Amino acid sequence: MAIIVNLDVMMAKRKMSLNELSKKVGLTLSNLSILKTGKAKAIRFSTLDAICKTLECQPGDILEFSEE
Repeated sequence: MAIIVNLDVMMAKRKMSLNELSKKVGLTLSNLSILKTGKAKAIRFSTLDAICKTLECQPGDILEFSEE
């Protein structure tokens, strides 16, 4: 599967640290880190919704499909 997670890019654009995002979204640092590094196998829509609200972005700003 060639889904690229650009969470770090959006966090940098919003000047938000992983700690700050973790607190605002209500996820553990380890779970956010797994997502940020692209090692996650899945993401709940509720989690994606919370991240998008916090970072004021669209899901497509965070997730990208790329042909391998």
